[in-house]
Amino acid sequence: MDKPQIIAHVQHSLNYTLYDCKWIPRSAKFVVLGSHPRGTGALEIFELSQGEVKLMKKAEKPKAFKCGTFGASTYHNKSIATGDFEGKFQIWDLECLESPTYTAKGHKEIINCIDAVGGLGIGEGAPEIVTGSRDGKVKLWDPRQKDDPVAIFEPCDGETKRDCWAVGFGHAFNAHDRCIATGYDNGDLKLFDLRKMALRWEFNLGNGICDLQFDRKDIEMNKLVVTGLESKFHVFDMRTQHSRKGFAHLTEKAHKSTVWGVKHLCQNRDLFVTLGGNGSVNLWKYDYPSQRCTTDTEGEKVGVMGSLCPLQNIHLSTQPISGFDWSPDKLGLAVCTSFDQNLRVLLVTKLNLY
Repeated sequence: MDKPQIIAHVQHSLNYTLYDCKWIPRSAKFVVLGSHPRGTGALEIFELSQGEVKLMKKAEKPKAFKCGTFGASTYHNKSIATGDFEGKFQIWDLECLESPTYTAKGHKEIINCIDAVGGLGIGEGAPEIVTGSRDGKVKLWDPRQKDDPVAIFEPCDGETKRDCWAVGFGHAFNAHDRCIATGYDNGDLKLFDLRKMALRWEFNLGNGICDLQFDRKDIEMNKLVVTGLESKFHVFDMRTQHSRKGFAHLTEKAHKSTVWGVKHLCQNRDLFVTLGGNGSVNLWKYDYPSQRCTTDTEGEKVGVMGSLCPLQNIHLSTQPISGFDWSPDKLGLAVCTSFDQNLRVLLVTKLNLY
């Protein structure tokens, strides 16, 4: 009992497929996104109150929702950006869900993933949103610019388009620097430098990349966790890039199933959970090495990896965990969704000791 405990505090059944969930900043409320059996989109707002969740507001839209983010929102005007199965990118004001405040036909096929930065006081610079799609394109959006994306990252002529499954912002520590990491169904991992609008680095992990996340968006690149198929996830040390070897990394096996996702604890960047296709949630701690880099025989710096310590795990469902979000305001409070059509509010104890 000296380790953290993961407690399923509340379990609530719904009648549609759940794909994503996000806490509404500075509140006890969260948004659940999904798909009704008839293919329409479900956007529902719940509040955690006195040990149970209460439905506060709901909306049904023409197309199913796949993903969402508050990363470009403000504290005063809370709005969620969503991607749907039709390839449409939209922004919704939670006070008025009748119609979106921003909409664009972002992609030709389903938007698999979305991330944002510059809102909520996280990351320097303008608010921006990135979307990744089955059409092989990654698009960068500025909510202040209507209709057209700021930038598009896509395969060159003659190259095979790959299904983009994961996107994530990082390196937004000043008003000029920012990067996007992207992951694809063939295992390609790419890092785009938005200051230079160029590909900075690429690597292939051998299997499809399901999710990725920097440990923090608003600092110089530190760590990147990438999850994938064949029960594996990878941790990259992003502080030191070698001209030939790239970034140092380690590989860990977990869940005995596809590792669907990763979420770092908001209050401690060295703690994170991985989400399993077998319905499990694993809690990890990253321990840094005694020195972050060494020098090779040619005098160039090479990154040195630390180690991973498993802290706790829990089986919540017989179906994959599809979404997870830590509360940014309450340490140890989280919400998750799974394909058994249940949402769960979790309590994780003793995180203050790490």
